[in-house]
Amino acid sequence: MRTDLFDFVLPPERIALRPASPRDSARLLEVTPGVSPELRDLGVSDLPGLLRPGDAMVFNDTRVIPAQLFGRKLTEGGEGARIAVTLHKRIDGSRWRAFAKPGKKLRVGDALRFGEEGRVCFLGQLDAMVEAKDESGEITLSFAFHGPVLDEAIAERGAMPLPPYIAARRPADERDRDDYQTMFARDEGSVAAPTAGLHFTEALIERLKACGVTTHFVTLHVGAGTFLPVKADDTADHRMHAEFGTVTAETATALNDTRAAGGRIIAIGSTALRLTESAADPDGTVHPFAGETDIFITPGYRFRAVDMMMTNFHLPRSTLFMLVAAFCGLDVMRRAYAHAIETGYRFYSYGDACLLHRGAGA
Repeated sequence: MRTDLFDFVLPPERIALRPASPRDSARLLEVTPGVSPELRDLGVSDLPGLLRPGDAMVFNDTRVIPAQLFGRKLTEGGEGARIAVTLHKRIDGSRWRAFAKPGKKLRVGDALRFGEEGRVCFLGQLDAMVEAKDESGEITLSFAFHGPVLDEAIAERGAMPLPPYIAARRPADERDRDDYQTMFARDEGSVAAPTAGLHFTEALIERLKACGVTTHFVTLHVGAGTFLPVKADDTADHRMHAEFGTVTAETATALNDTRAAGGRIIAIGSTALRLTESAADPDGTVHPFAGETDIFITPGYRFRAVDMMMTNFHLPRSTLFMLVAAFCGLDVMRRAYAHAIETGYRFYSYGDACLLHRGAGA
């Protein structure tokens, strides 16, 4: 499909720079294709009344690391150009794949030093060498530290990797260390939050459980590739970044039992949906899964396991907007987004949410 079919104009003032407080006070747009009314303006706190006893919600329990590092290139005369690095994929105990800005100034063999200009550092200097650089400008960094010591050094020096559309308007701060983390965050490894999960509170979860809705967890470590625009003119020419995920046998069994009993599977966020679909057979049976997925969902995809999804409002021409268009229909989602813009919904990672019912053709 042509990429420009997924374009729309978003006024800058619709981009949320901070989350709603409390988290479940955000707005919720319910989208039900083929039903009148097709669009309903609600709130996240209304969610218990929108689901049924026996439904199962699937959350991504990944934890965001402070993966944005600021430093300088080391030269024979001392410290040189400033460099900002966003780690996006761990290779092993001491090496990470990363995006660098400005990347054109870096060469294989260059040495970098991080953290001298930020918070107080207790582990000494954090140095890394550019081990590789590919044609797209991505680099491989080999750090002087290894394992848990490296993790601690990154946590000490790093900033939360806010999406570019927020970072361009304000720097990350201490509030973001809490705001950009879901209440379910457990397994460290993401450089972007599964943002639909940001809307949940302990009180909301208790209300959902009291209504007979069950909660289940998968883990997909979200990479910075999730922020990359689709540059190809046709979706067939776009390649997704692979991300590592796991679905346990316990979760797979619980979701299969839900379907067998007539309950619905509700993915909380695009990451939970992509991983659940990656682990499912064409007949909808979910299997244990541990590995990388680069599933790219566009209109025409036949959904296997997920019946509903809750997600935030996404970027024009993004793979995420393509995914929701596949779930509900492109025309339906264009109408939904036009309504959201007109009525003042807040967009993107810290914005409001929508609850999507799967379209008949999906």
